[in-house]
Amino acid sequence: MSDIIQLLPDTVANQIAAGEVIQRPASVIKELVENAVDAGATMIQVFVTDAGKTCIQVVDNGSGMSNTDARLAFERHATSKIRKAEDLFGLTTMGFRGEALPSIAAVAQVELRTRMAGEDLGTLLRIEGGKVVEQSVASSPVGSNFSVRNLFFNIPARRKFLKSNTTEMSNILQAFERIALANPQIAFKLYKDGVLMLDLPVGNFRQRVCALFGKRMDSQIVPVNVETSLVNISGYIGMPESARKKGAQQFFFANDRYMRHPYFAKAVATAYDRLVAEGVQVPFFLKMDVDPTRIDVNIHPAKTEIKFEDEQAIWQILLAACREALGKFNAVPTIDFDTENRPDLPLFNGSTGVGVPTIDTDPAYNPFLPSDGPKGSTSSGPGNTGEMPSYAAPSRGAAGSDWDTIYRNALDTPADSADSQDGQVPNLYDNLPEDDKKGWEDTSADYFQYRGRFIVTAVQSGLMFIDQHRAHIRVLYDRYLSQVSSRKATSHGLLFPVDVTLSPAQKVLFETMKDTLTSVGFEFRADDGGKALLCGIPAGAEGLDPENLLRSIIEEAADGNETATNAVAERISLSLARRAAIPEGQHLTHDEMAGLMQQLFAGTQPKLTPDGKPVLVILPDDRIERYFD
Repeated sequence: MSDIIQLLPDTVANQIAAGEVIQRPASVIKELVENAVDAGATMIQVFVTDAGKTCIQVVDNGSGMSNTDARLAFERHATSKIRKAEDLFGLTTMGFRGEALPSIAAVAQVELRTRMAGEDLGTLLRIEGGKVVEQSVASSPVGSNFSVRNLFFNIPARRKFLKSNTTEMSNILQAFERIALANPQIAFKLYKDGVLMLDLPVGNFRQRVCALFGKRMDSQIVPVNVETSLVNISGYIGMPESARKKGAQQFFFANDRYMRHPYFAKAVATAYDRLVAEGVQVPFFLKMDVDPTRIDVNIHPAKTEIKFEDEQAIWQILLAACREALGKFNAVPTIDFDTENRPDLPLFNGSTGVGVPTIDTDPAYNPFLPSDGPKGSTSSGPGNTGEMPSYAAPSRGAAGSDWDTIYRNALDTPADSADSQDGQVPNLYDNLPEDDKKGWEDTSADYFQYRGRFIVTAVQSGLMFIDQHRAHIRVLYDRYLSQVSSRKATSHGLLFPVDVTLSPAQKVLFETMKDTLTSVGFEFRADDGGKALLCGIPAGAEGLDPENLLRSIIEEAADGNETATNAVAERISLSLARRAAIPEGQHLTHDEMAGLMQQLFAGTQPKLTPDGKPVLVILPDDRIERYFD
């Protein structure tokens, strides 16, 4: 039997290795920008075309490279960061493996222009699919200029699996935000299809946070600062009122490297016990300075997971630091004793008596009987005689009996004798399939509310319990979704336009959702600054905060990661319905319950919410009877 194991060609091996480092355009930007940070750049510019699929360009004013270094940088495991294995346990740079540039060059067309300070000319290097096409002397400013075109041009299968431009751009912004946030001492610019999208000047950490996530964040965060022999923790955590159900900005940095660490995130969440509702998220931006020899960053291909030698001790330090910050800056609501601009209450002395006001009434007055004279005022003022108007009314003794007679007659009148507009009560189940109608026919003309949550009515097979909140979600969802298709939504205009501050990633998503949002009733207007102003919200959402409503819809869409128009429309309709639906515990009148039931059963799917939760449950007669056996 012949040998079957063979060495792979370098080109194939490089493409396999590239798959671990370069998954999408955002991976390219992460690696190139981190290299620029390591090169000591003070200004980094990123240009993105077609969400990185066509071209990615990263320009920095760092140290640059010599002609030899420029060529050697694209060889696998060639690096200036480490020399021996022990260096892996004392890393102070972003890169160290020597895999990023060869991985990028293996799956794209790369052009590099670079020059070191003190040299008259720089170097031009072109590589396609891992093969050097050109290397020559060229003019170039100090620093490096990487241009990466046609990512995955030689691996069609990988290119086919790239997501939509919206999703890929969101990933790019996420990677860009992490590096820019960790390095406020560096100025950053991000261009999308030739348009400046982000301009971040040099500043401190708090200024960088506000530049990325909006000025309103400045009033929602409190500083954290603690120094110990194990770790120095600095940064900011959100006030309890900044908590949200999802989508909160949460960032950990270890030695200025972004990391994901659920264990430490739990410590921050624990600090908010009894301050926020369970299950919500609070924003935080925390930096940890740790001895590099006590952490290991070489345990994940993307270097986003870090192993700490003193993990449990740091957890306790982090928890104490967050609790101290919340207490020091009065994050817990306090009683307001400020008396300024409060109305003065009159002061009565002990001799002044305060009695209950009295009202003079005439029990003989009957508004349904004709009067013998003109109506007049009962008060005696200028121009008044002070006398009560004269009515042809019975005596006081007879008045009570007349009202008793009217009341008894009203009680004796059968409710069924009242005329309706169309002469019949609409059947709520007419639109149901025949199989679903069985056992659902209404045998009671009444509904009643149970525990402020359920609407209960009798049906042929037993008692039906309807969750009023979920039922309203179902009704509103169907309504909003139909408005998207018909584009005939009703909008409630706002008295004053609301400027909704969004993060860069949210802005990209908002632009793709704008038409769908408009179709369900949102109204927007662009001002001279290019900001989106919210001028109207969908009818039925008047009781909700406009800014929080729009922001939550965008955040849910980002979590869902849908890109197709119908999927975005469904998610927006569901998110809007959830927030506009009547809450649990709200009292409903009989007419409101009947109207809700009529709308629910007029739909195509009254039994389930759009996300598959049950709307109604029937308690069968036989089960009720068993309780009495």
